[in-house]
Amino acid sequence: MGEDFESNYSNLNEKLNELEIEFIDFKIVDPVGKWRHLTIPRSNFKKEFLRRGLGFDGSSYGYSRVENSDMLLLPDLSTAKLDPMENGDVLSIIGNIFLIEGDGEKKRFPHDPRGTAERAVEYLRSTNIADDFFISPEFEFYLFENARFSYGSTGGGFDIFSDELPDRNQDDQKPNSSHPISPTEGYHAPRPGDSVAGLRNRITSYLENQGIAVKYHHHEVGGAGESEIEVGFSKFFKVADETLYIKHVTRTIAQMAGKSATFMPKPINDFPGNGMHLHQYLVKDSENLFAGKEYGGLSELALYFIGGLIEHGESLMGFTNPTTNSYRRLISGHEAPVDLVFGGANRSAAIRVPGYVQSNERRRIELRTVDGTCNPYLAYSAVLMAGLDGIKNKIDPRDRGYGPLDENIYNLSEKEKEGYKSVPASLESALAALAEDHEYLIKGGVFKESQVKNWLKIKRQELRQFEDKPHPYEHMLYYDL
Repeated sequence: MGEDFESNYSNLNEKLNELEIEFIDFKIVDPVGKWRHLTIPRSNFKKEFLRRGLGFDGSSYGYSRVENSDMLLLPDLSTAKLDPMENGDVLSIIGNIFLIEGDGEKKRFPHDPRGTAERAVEYLRSTNIADDFFISPEFEFYLFENARFSYGSTGGGFDIFSDELPDRNQDDQKPNSSHPISPTEGYHAPRPGDSVAGLRNRITSYLENQGIAVKYHHHEVGGAGESEIEVGFSKFFKVADETLYIKHVTRTIAQMAGKSATFMPKPINDFPGNGMHLHQYLVKDSENLFAGKEYGGLSELALYFIGGLIEHGESLMGFTNPTTNSYRRLISGHEAPVDLVFGGANRSAAIRVPGYVQSNERRRIELRTVDGTCNPYLAYSAVLMAGLDGIKNKIDPRDRGYGPLDENIYNLSEKEKEGYKSVPASLESALAALAEDHEYLIKGGVFKESQVKNWLKIKRQELRQFEDKPHPYEHMLYYDL
């Protein structure tokens, strides 16, 4: 905490006074990628307090054992943004996680996901391959009128309400004035069918006012209020912070409007799932390193990067698609890529080379498998490390049979698809791949071996929660057998 701390603190003090903000909200990310928060009154926003840090119980987050669980949150004042609240905004600041050594010294917690992303940036620059990794996520989510779900010893299920469905109304007495959208015909649907356009406007305006550049928003393929907000390119560490912020703002403003937002990959049956497609490229000396004269206007380096993503595709998904629900979305023919190949303008491939991009400055690739349940610090770092491994080992995807494939893969027969790698069929398979293949992640100390093992432990504990619980649909299939 040096000059940046002093100038940031001074600027924030002015902002607090100018906007008459009474509370400051500190955010910490837990292992799986959820924000936790604690709040202080304006009167406690003092230099000494911020330098000392805020203590919290790391065992309640899943970071440590209960007998050794004292941790510190040290705020990064450069991350300050406003946070929407029903009774006025609060100031939101992201924190880093520290441990206290025996001599009282503060030491960065090695499993802090934000620290992993910082080490990934340092490692990238140490390779001298590039200066920065730029990414642009597409945030897909559903906006429902209401979402109810429960599970107990004698019952369980979910019930979703949307004004865009012709046969579902939250209140049977309410006249149905909606203009329904079928399950797969919502892409760029106009109003009045697009019942959530105004809400997306509100969300987008708030994000723009907080310095997040939004390219556009629109109704997505799924009826029932599926939406997308796509943001502009930024350095990946900044985007990781903003990913959690965007999700938080979306859910909060939706709740304030009496709706429910979810980034869950497959929240309802027979409708498309939510992905988080990741556009990306590397930069050195302000030059886009993915631009060249190879396939799709890409450089040889970009193809090697693709090779790394596909080579480590199965294990990578242990971080980029880390829930059981992730694999409900990744079903062939369901608007989601399941084959680990690349192609130009091919949305059925895991990696697409956008055909509408013609300028070298904007040349990029799009990884289409990722979903919004990931921890962005870990997922984006893992994507970068897989791509760098492809560059270092000169993994040409064309030589490995990873494409390019410019056909609709959904229409190919199983025989025609022989030899192509596929995404894991389940979270269990993805975690098994990660356990076997993670050397590329721990290079340069970016991921810690113990961190990967702890992640596997957490996720396998999630899997075990399903082992003795009947699924509601199993009653439909087996009750009378």
